[in-house]
Amino acid sequence: MTKSVFEVLKSATERLDAKKIDSPRLDAEILLAHVLNCRRLDFYIDADKILPLESILRFNELINRRLEGIPVAYLTGTREFMGLKFSVNENVLIPRPDTEILTEFVGEFLRSIGGGFFADLGTGSGAICISILKFVKNVRACAVDISENALDVAKFNAQKFHVDDRAEFFCGNLFDPLEGKIFDAIVSNPPYIPTNDLKTLQTEVQTEPKLALDGGNDGLDFYRRIISDAPKFLRDGGLLAVEIGINQASAVKNLFERANFVDIEILNDLSGIERVIFGFKSSVIDQI
Repeated sequence: MTKSVFEVLKSATERLDAKKIDSPRLDAEILLAHVLNCRRLDFYIDADKILPLESILRFNELINRRLEGIPVAYLTGTREFMGLKFSVNENVLIPRPDTEILTEFVGEFLRSIGGGFFADLGTGSGAICISILKFVKNVRACAVDISENALDVAKFNAQKFHVDDRAEFFCGNLFDPLEGKIFDAIVSNPPYIPTNDLKTLQTEVQTEPKLALDGGNDGLDFYRRIISDAPKFLRDGGLLAVEIGINQASAVKNLFERANFVDIEILNDLSGIERVIFGFKSSVIDQI
C-alpha cells in the first residue's frame, strides 16, 4: 500500500510519542530526511508525495531502532555541532549543544592571543578540537583519547573538515602521551557522571560509551587528575577550561584553587546551569 510523506511521518510520530520519546516529530523528520537524503523543509513542500516502498521499509526500520532507545545520531551517523555535521558512531559520545559554550570560549581565547597550541583531552568525535581548528586561524592541536575506536572517528572528522594537517592524535590516558609538550590552552569535556548514577540515565544515553560517561564514585575522578597535572603542561598564563555536570561547580572550582589557578570563573549554559569552569596558570609574577 502506498503512503505519502504526511502519512508516514504522522504514523511514526504517533508511535514515538506513545513510547514517550522526546521530540517525536523532530526525530521522525530527521530520520526520514536521512533515508530520502533531503531537507526536512521538503516535507512541508511535498507532504503529498508518495514514497517508494523501499524507503518506507528503511524508515520504519530506523523508527523501530529508535523505539529501542538508539539515539537518532547513531542511526543517521551524524550530529550537528557548531554548525558542522560531525560523523559519529557508538564509539563516541554524541556532541551536545551545551558543549558549544566550552568550545566557543576556548576558541575566543586562542583567537585573542593570535592562535597557539592547545590540547583536547578525551576528544571523542573530535567535536571540540576540530571546531576550534575550523574557526580559529593559526592554531594547532593535540587530541587525546584512551579509545582507539574513538580516535578513528576523530581522525575521520578532521579529514572531513580539512584540518588534519594541524592536528595530532594520541591514544592514551589524559596527559600520558603528551609528556614534554607545553600548551597555550587545555580543554576537556571529561566523563563526569557518578558511577552509581549511570543506571538512572535515559535509555538512549546508556547506549553511549561508558568510558565517556563514568566519572567515578563522585563524578570528579577526571577533574582531579586533569586539574592537578595541567600546570605542568601549560605555559604561564595558559588556560584550562572544562565542562562540568550539574551541581559540580563548587567542587571543581575548589580543585582549581588548590592547584593555584587564578582568575577562575564559571560560565552558564543557555538554561542557566553552571556548565564550564576555567582558570589560568599563575605567572611567575603572580606567584611572588
